[in-house]
Amino acid sequence: MKEFYQMTKEEALSALQASENGLSDAKAQKALETHGENALTEQKKKSLLQVFLSQFADLLVIILIIAAIVSMISGNVESTIVIIAVIVLNAILGTVQYAKAEKSLDSLKALSSPKAKVLRDGQRHEIDSRYIVPGDILLLEAGDMVCADGRILYNYSLQVNESSLTGESTNVDKKEVCLEGEMPLGDRINMVYSGSLVTYGRATVLVTGTGMNTEIGKIATLMNQTKDKKTPLQVSLDQFSKKLAIIILVICAVVLLLSLYRDMSFIDALMFAVALAVAAIPEALSSIVTIVQAIGTQKMVREHAVVKELKAVESLGCVSVICSDKTGTLTQNKMTVQQIYIDGKLFTPFTLDLRNQLHRYLLYDAILSNDSSFSEGQGIGDPTEYCLLEMAQNAGVDFSVIRELMPRRAEIPFDSDRKLMSTKYNMRGKPVILTKGAVDVLLSRTDRIAFSDGVRPITEEDKKTIFAQNNSFSENGLRVLAFGYKDNDETEPLTLDDEQDFIFLGLVSIIDPPREESKAAVADATRAGIKTVMITGDHKVTAAAIARQIGIFKDGDMAITGTELDAMSDEELDEKIESISVYARVSPENKIRIVDAWQRKGRIVSMTGDGVNDAPALKKADIGVAMGITGTEVSKDAASMILQDDNFATIIKAVANGRNVYRNIKNAIQFLLSGNTAAILSVLYTSIAGLAVPFAPVHLLFINLLTDSLPAIAIGMEPADRDILSEKPRNPKEGILNRAFMTNLGIFGVLIAVCTMISYHFGLATDAATASTMAFATLTIARLFHGFNCRSKHSVFGNPISKNWWCLGAFALGLLLINMVLFIPGLHSLFSVTDLTGMQIGCIYLMAFIPTLIIQIGKIIREHIK
Repeated sequence: MKEFYQMTKEEALSALQASENGLSDAKAQKALETHGENALTEQKKKSLLQVFLSQFADLLVIILIIAAIVSMISGNVESTIVIIAVIVLNAILGTVQYAKAEKSLDSLKALSSPKAKVLRDGQRHEIDSRYIVPGDILLLEAGDMVCADGRILYNYSLQVNESSLTGESTNVDKKEVCLEGEMPLGDRINMVYSGSLVTYGRATVLVTGTGMNTEIGKIATLMNQTKDKKTPLQVSLDQFSKKLAIIILVICAVVLLLSLYRDMSFIDALMFAVALAVAAIPEALSSIVTIVQAIGTQKMVREHAVVKELKAVESLGCVSVICSDKTGTLTQNKMTVQQIYIDGKLFTPFTLDLRNQLHRYLLYDAILSNDSSFSEGQGIGDPTEYCLLEMAQNAGVDFSVIRELMPRRAEIPFDSDRKLMSTKYNMRGKPVILTKGAVDVLLSRTDRIAFSDGVRPITEEDKKTIFAQNNSFSENGLRVLAFGYKDNDETEPLTLDDEQDFIFLGLVSIIDPPREESKAAVADATRAGIKTVMITGDHKVTAAAIARQIGIFKDGDMAITGTELDAMSDEELDEKIESISVYARVSPENKIRIVDAWQRKGRIVSMTGDGVNDAPALKKADIGVAMGITGTEVSKDAASMILQDDNFATIIKAVANGRNVYRNIKNAIQFLLSGNTAAILSVLYTSIAGLAVPFAPVHLLFINLLTDSLPAIAIGMEPADRDILSEKPRNPKEGILNRAFMTNLGIFGVLIAVCTMISYHFGLATDAATASTMAFATLTIARLFHGFNCRSKHSVFGNPISKNWWCLGAFALGLLLINMVLFIPGLHSLFSVTDLTGMQIGCIYLMAFIPTLIIQIGKIIREHIK
C-alpha cells in the first residue's frame, strides 16, 4: 500500500473516506471510537512503595536483616538499631533516585497543541486537539503547533520548522505535490507532522495519523520499548554482591558449626556468625559509591556537563563510541560566509574592497535581496540570509544605512520552485533588479558576466569555470548562492518574466563552521581509544566534508544515508560499522539501529542529540547526551547528561572525569574490602583457635560506617592523572574482582589481620575485654592509615598527599573518633571497650602503622624497578 506522501490528494481522501468539507459529527465520533484520542500512551510505572520494597531484594541486605534479628534476640539493641538504620537509609537513597526517573512522555505530550482549527460539515470549528481524528480537515496558519500528521491538500506558502523531528533547524517549504518512491521524513514536503511548528503561510491539511500513529507516536513507542540499561559498574557490583554473599553464607555456616562443635551455646555461636557477617559486608559501600559519583557530578557541572543520573558518571569512563550530532555540537550552529567568488578570484568578507564596483554591487545585492535583520545582536529571519548581513558588516558596510538610502520598490519573494529571490531598487538614478538564488537556476537565466574591466557576454567556458568553482565549494560542504543583477524599466512592474537576462556578479559560499575546539576534542577522543561517529539530518556531502575537517572522517571511511542504512541487513551493518564514520538524512529508527549495532559489538555507546527525533536513541544509548541550549525538553528528559554549552569538547572532559570516578570508586572498594578481609581473617583465626570473639558487632559497624567511610570518600576526591585519556577504554565486561584486584586484597588483608592479631594477643595477656578493645583499635587505625595506600597505584612519593588534602582530613577525623571512643569513659559501655595502659596504646599504634609501612616500601621498590 502507498504511503500518504505517495498518494494524490484524491487518493488520500478516498483512503480515509473523507471529503474536503470535513467529516460529519457522526463520522468524527465513530472515528474517535475506532482510533482513540489524539494523545500519547505510556507504560505503567512502578509505585514508589514498590520501588522502596524492591531495594530489600538483595542477598547482602537479607543477610544484614538476619544479622539484625539475631542481634535483637540476643539483646544487643545498639547493633540492631545501627544495622536497621543502615538498611533503611540505603533503601531511601535508591527510591529517591528512581523518583527522578524518566519524564520523556510527559514532554512529548506537551508538544501537542491544546486547540486545533478543523472543518466539520463544511463549517470551521476550534476543538480540543485530543478529539482530532484521521479524516479531519485541519486548517493551519503561522504560529500553530501541528497537532497531528497530515497530507497537504492546499498550500499557501507554508513553511514548517521540523527541527524537533529531523534535527535540522532550517524551515521547510511545503508543497501540495505527489511524491514518488521512498522518501526520508525530512524530504516529505507534502506532509506535516505532529509536534512541528508553522512558521510562515497557511495550508489545508487532511489528517492521516493521530496519537500513537503519528511520527511522534512512533518515537513514544520506541521509548516505551527501550529498557533502562545497567551501567558496567552496576553489573560489576551486582556480580560482586552475589559472590560476596555466597562466600559470607558459607563462612558463617562453617564458623557456626565449629562453634557448636566446641560446645558453645547456640546464641553465642549465632552472635559469632553475626560478627563475621557484619565484618564481611561493606555496609557503607552503596552510599560511598553514590557519594563518589555525586562528587564527580559536581566537578562536571563546573565543566558545563549536568549529569541527571549518578550512575551515568561511571559509565562515561568506559565509553568507546560517541555518536555525535553535527549541528551545534561539532559545529557552531551559526551560518557563516566563508569565501566569495567574484571577478574570477576568491575573497573573504574581510578582503572585499568597497572601492571596487563589483564588490560593492555584490554587497548591495546581499543586503537588499534579503529579508533578515538584527535585533540586540541576534539574527532575525533565515540564518542563511542574516549571515549575508554579517558578511557585509565584516566588509565594512553598515547594512541599515544602505537599506535606508535605497528603499525597496518591488519584490518577488523566494520560491522553492524558482529557487530565486528578486527585488527592485533605484541605483545610480535608475531602477535595477537584484537577484540571488541557486547557481544552476541563475546561470540558466544569465547572458552576461561582470568583470572589473567591464561587462561582456557570458561564454560556455565562463559557465564551466563557475560550475567548477561551485562544485569545489560543494565538495567542501559549503552551501552556495549565486548573485546577479539587471537594469529595468522605470514604469514596468516587477514580474516573473523579468527574471531573465541577468548579469552574473559572483558566488557566496556559506557553512555552519566547526567549533574551534571540536578538532582537538576529536583528536583527544581518538587518543583515548574512542571512535567518534557523526549522525546528522543534513545532506551526505555536507556532513562528510565537515567530518573530514574535524578529523572524524578519514581516508577509507564511509558516509551513508539513512536510506542506504535501511537497505543493509544487520549482518552487513555489523561488518561495515567500524568503517562508517558519517550517517546523513537519518530517522529515529536509524539512530536506534546504529546504537544497537555498536552495543552488539560490546561497545559502550554515547549518543548526543537535541530533537524529539533523538530521544529514543538517547534513551537506548548507554550515555544519552542532550544539548542544554538548543535541546528540546523531550531530549533532555531522555538523556543521562545535558551539555550546558552544547559543545562536543565538553563530552571528552566528561569522559576523562568518568574514567577518574570509576578508578576512584574501584580504589575505594579496594580500601573497604581489604579492611573487611582483615576483619574476616581475624574472626576466622579466633574461631578456629578457640579464642574469644575479637570484635563485637558494634565495633565492626563503627569501623564500616564511620572511620572507613571518611577515607573512602576522600579517595573519591582524588584528582585525575594527566594521562588518563592516554589509556584505552576499560572493558565493560571486566568485573571489579579481577586477578590484580584480588591479589592486592589478599596481601593488604593478611598484613592488617596479622598486626591486629598481634595486638589481640598482647591484650589477651590481661583479659578478653582488653584483647577485644586492642584488636578493635588496631584494626580501626590500621584501616585509617591504609587509606593512603589505596589512593592510587603509586607511593606517597610518586603521588604526594598534598594532591589530596581530603585524605589527611579524613585520617585526622577518623583518628579523633577512635580516640574519643578509647579515652572518653562515657563511651566505653556503648562501644564495648575497656581502659588501656600507655604501653597497650603504643602497641596499637605501632601495629596499626606497620602494614602501611610495608605496602609503601613495596610500592617504592616497584616504582624504582620501572
